[in-house]
Amino acid sequence: MVRKRAIINKKATPWCKVQRHVHEFQGSTQLAEEGNDRHNHRFAGVTGQAIPKGNSHVHEIDLTNTDFFNHFHKLKKITTGPAIRVGRGKHVHFVKGQTTFNDGHVHQFKFSTLIQAPLIK
Repeated sequence: MVRKRAIINKKATPWCKVQRHVHEFQGSTQLAEEGNDRHNHRFAGVTGQAIPKGNSHVHEIDLTNTDFFNHFHKLKKITTGPAIRVGRGKHVHFVKGQTTFNDGHVHQFKFSTLIQAPLIK
């Protein structure tokens, strides 16, 4: 039996089991605290599937932990901005927000996702 590639349904509803695209991401938070406690955190992951929104789409990011510095922060239920075209039918998303409160502080962050499906032309 030959398996056919799934056709992506652009009008798929959120509960549909059709796989839509995702993006990898990586980033660092901005510095927080002062003196010897001044630090940032790094993080990486994969977004949720595309969620149609207006003439574009967004993705949710639900990252459990940043890297360790005697404590963790979470990036919980962050939504990306709409698609930003970068040529050749590809796009990225801009993301900004702040981490959860831990150890008496939060961190701001700004980053863009990586290009979706980088190996597909």
